[in-house]
Amino acid sequence: MSRQKLAELGRLLREMDHVLVCFSGGVDSSFMLRVAHDVLGARALALTTVSPTNPDEDTEEAMLLARELGVEHIVVHANELDIPNYRENPVDRCYFCKSSLYEIAGREAERRSVAWIIDGVNADDLGDYRPGLRAASERTIRHPLAEVGLTKQQIRELSRELGLRTFDRPASPCLSSRFPYGTAITLEGLDRVARGEKWLRARGIRECRVRYYGERARVEVPLGDVERLSAEPLRGELEACFHDIGFAEVEIDPRGFRSGRLNETLRAPDRR
Repeated sequence: MSRQKLAELGRLLREMDHVLVCFSGGVDSSFMLRVAHDVLGARALALTTVSPTNPDEDTEEAMLLARELGVEHIVVHANELDIPNYRENPVDRCYFCKSSLYEIAGREAERRSVAWIIDGVNADDLGDYRPGLRAASERTIRHPLAEVGLTKQQIRELSRELGLRTFDRPASPCLSSRFPYGTAITLEGLDRVARGEKWLRARGIRECRVRYYGERARVEVPLGDVERLSAEPLRGELEACFHDIGFAEVEIDPRGFRSGRLNETLRAPDRR
C-alpha cells in the first residue's frame, strides 16, 4: 500500500512539474523534499524560514539535508512575533504563522516562476486541529502527501527505506506551541523553552516539551523517563539548570509526554 501511494505521489509531482517545498527539516517535509527532488531534480526547490520560534537544531538539520540532497535552498529570516495577533497567542495562532509563511513562499515562487507551492501535511493531519490548513486553502497550497493518503507511519517507513535519517525523528512543532493559548509569547519565554529542551535532549531525552507558565515550567517527557528525571542526581541538576534559565519553579508532569496536550483544552466548536 505504501509503495502504491509513493508511485501515485511521483505521478502527482510530475504533473505539477515545478514545485517549491515549504521545508522545515521535519519527518514529513524532508520526505516530501526528497521525493520531489528524486522526481523533478532541479525543478524542486526548498524554502525554510528562520525564526526565534523554531529550535536552532531544526534549522541546522534543514540546511544540512538540503545541502546533502543538492537542492536549491531558499532561506528567509522572519519573526512571527512581528505578525499582528500572533504574539497574543490566540487559539488560531498557527493560522497567522502559516499565512506569513505562505506569503513568503508565494513571493519566492512568483520570482522564480515556480508553478506550485507544496508542504509536508500528511493524511493524519487532516483530522487534527490545524488552523494553518485554512491559511493554505486561502492560497492554493497543495498537500501532496495528504492527497495520495500517506499517513505519518507510512512516511516514516518509506523514509527509512530511502535512507533518510529523519525517519525516526520526534515531532518538533514550533516553540510557541509550548505556551498555553492566551499566554503572551515573548522572545525571553521562547529562549527559556529552547534552552530547557536543549538541556533535556543533551541527557538523551529526545522527545520532550517544556511548557511555559510564566515563572513556572512544566516538563513533559516519555513515561519511561519520568522516574529517571525525578530521581537524584538528575532532579537536582534539572532544577539548577531551569533556575539559571529564569524559571522560579519547575515540575515534572507524572502523566508523561503527549503531543498536542494544550489542544485538549479547546472546546469542540473551536476544533472545526
